[in-house]
Amino acid sequence: MKKIILLSAVTFVLGSCGIYNKYKPVSEVPEGLYGNEQSASSDTTNFGNLSWKEVFTDPYLQTLIDSALVRNTDMQTAHLRVKEAEASLLTAKLSYLPALFLAPEGAVSRFDHQKATQTYTLPVTASWEIDIFGKITNVKRRAKAAYEQSKEYEQAVKTQLVAAVANNYYTLLMLDAQYEIAVATEAAWKESVETTRAMKKAGMVNEAGLAQTEATYYNICTTVLDLKEQINKAENSLALLLAEVPHPIQRGALDEQRLPESFSVGIPLQMLSNRPDVRSAELTLTQAFYTTNAARAAFYPSITLSGSAGWTNNAGSMIVNPGKFIASAVGSLTQPLFNRGANIAQLRIAKAQQEEARLNFEQTLLNAGTEVNEALVQYQTAQSKAAYYDKQVASLEIADKSTRLLMKHGSTTYLEVLTAQQTLLTARLTQVANRFTEIQGVITLYQALGGGRM
Repeated sequence: MKKIILLSAVTFVLGSCGIYNKYKPVSEVPEGLYGNEQSASSDTTNFGNLSWKEVFTDPYLQTLIDSALVRNTDMQTAHLRVKEAEASLLTAKLSYLPALFLAPEGAVSRFDHQKATQTYTLPVTASWEIDIFGKITNVKRRAKAAYEQSKEYEQAVKTQLVAAVANNYYTLLMLDAQYEIAVATEAAWKESVETTRAMKKAGMVNEAGLAQTEATYYNICTTVLDLKEQINKAENSLALLLAEVPHPIQRGALDEQRLPESFSVGIPLQMLSNRPDVRSAELTLTQAFYTTNAARAAFYPSITLSGSAGWTNNAGSMIVNPGKFIASAVGSLTQPLFNRGANIAQLRIAKAQQEEARLNFEQTLLNAGTEVNEALVQYQTAQSKAAYYDKQVASLEIADKSTRLLMKHGSTTYLEVLTAQQTLLTARLTQVANRFTEIQGVITLYQALGGGRM
């Protein structure tokens, strides 16, 4: 009974010192983390919980992402880091078990021309540190947090890779659409140049008008070539993400893309906890917490049990063959005496690093909330602009058609036609770019919310 009471008292004292305490996850975040104007839903069927296949439904894009997740070198490196951390965690867990060693010894001796004698010892030795003061426990918990952090790194690489492939793919679709517009405009301007030449011969247009029309046509020709070069670079960038040599990329069309248009982003803590960087920052805080616990445990003694058992023929003064069984057991308690100052310094360092990790975690949360806010605003702004761009392009198409007819009947000048066509080309290219910006907003929001837990 006395032993039980003593053990209970020791456990209570140790618990009050904090060496056995477990890390408690953060349960609160700054108010209005997404921004004051962004609503947050409490449901779980929100954008942050969608897998990438539910967000990016284009079959060509899905094939590319699947390939990248298998072939990309960064992804493979991240997987290897998880394996390394897993091995470190296993080592920490095995620290609870006794260490066993086989240490055979043999000797041959001869004295004063007498017959040589052979002796041997064949023991198995064991050493076992009893974890009364939580040293091994805190090391194991810290290793587990490091393992979880390596998995979050892998998730971060995965999310970034999916977003990068999607971004490059939609960049290609945007360039394709702009290239198609530029080629059509080039053909229309070529016709305009021929018409203007005919009108000059008829005296309806002067030399300056023809030169200006031809110059604009040549400028559009260079735009077509620039877009073609950009498409090639975008294909090469995508092939690089796939760890493949440059090659043409199979793809769909920009106007065929269907992405989620209405969604909720969820409660800040609920959804930001999906983000690998947020989880990694908290796991860094977790490791710092257990490092502080381990620094506290360094003030307490280490209790180690050791022993050996085996056979030997080297027992006393008489050599016996075969050998006899031999066993020994030792218990030791090591109490730090002269390194108390060093332990105090280590504890102060651990506490400071824990506070630093806490501040880094809080800053990571703020950064994450800002990214979600900006992605939402980017998407919503581009979506609002789309209707205006549609109306603008429709109006400019009417203006272009009207000025062409007026010029043929001599009611307007070539400058008005030139201005109308250039404005229409710019508006069409901007309309396509805005659609890409809208899609980029979805990609950024997908990444900002952690890319789902795929």
